[in-house]
Amino acid sequence: MEEQKKHHNILVVINPISGDVEKEALEEEIMEKCKEHHINCDIYRTTGEDDKHKIKTMLANKKYDAAYAAGGDGTVNILGSLLINTNTPLGIIPLGSGNGLSKDLNIPQDTEDALDLIHNHIIRNIDTITINGVPSIHLSDLGFNALVVKRFCEGDSRGPSSYAWIALQEYMGYVPKHYRIETDVDTFEGEAFMVTIANANAFGSNANINPNGILNDGKFEICLIEPFPKPAGLGILYKLYTDSIDTSVYTRKISCRRATIYNLDHEVMHIDGEPVELENELKVEMHPKSLKVILPHPETEE
Repeated sequence: MEEQKKHHNILVVINPISGDVEKEALEEEIMEKCKEHHINCDIYRTTGEDDKHKIKTMLANKKYDAAYAAGGDGTVNILGSLLINTNTPLGIIPLGSGNGLSKDLNIPQDTEDALDLIHNHIIRNIDTITINGVPSIHLSDLGFNALVVKRFCEGDSRGPSSYAWIALQEYMGYVPKHYRIETDVDTFEGEAFMVTIANANAFGSNANINPNGILNDGKFEICLIEPFPKPAGLGILYKLYTDSIDTSVYTRKISCRRATIYNLDHEVMHIDGEPVELENELKVEMHPKSLKVILPHPETEE
């Protein structure tokens, strides 16, 4: 862990369609906060068109003391993946439907409190992983949840209720898929309801798939929910929301540093909440303490 470092120049990447916060008012609040603490601030608004390249260019052209993602987990992944193995720390102003990584890092979910991190914070290094070279900072998975994420992203509605409705619709007809997983410690082959590659703990919905996961221990977890009778679903859901999923007879976990996952039934996948299309042989690699993140002081954590 590092001491607080004074910011002089920061970049804030804002997703204009994320959450229900009024973005113009937010921009004014950010600029006022920076002016109050004598910090220069550049703002980039995502458009969905070549954002990653444009942000990369901004980071290359100017030395920023920190870069903040104001949005959901997708915005965090875009910016965070550009900051891996650099000295520029990632800050998060949570505005999305889920905000999973920010919750796992104990970043305030209240916008005003999150903005205080611009001038009052600590910096810590966390691990990241890559899946076929694509960075994953939080949680990625294959199977049922990835399908729900895909349907959610394709739809027009946002928020937890929309996600829950899609999950309910897909649940009754979902058929577990076949996977082979080879890691540096164990091997699995068989059917699974879902396979989660977890660098952290809980999805943005607060479903805790990996209660004992540590973001800077040099390992990631492959969390399997194996096939179960449909009536057992409510019990599994209860365990996910009470941090006790590891006690389910339908779960299996492999803690490892590298893995190859063979997606034998070509099931859909997401990385940090964004649907992706990758090869059906997935190489997962750990990159220890490769990303600096901005966090609240321990005594101010929620």
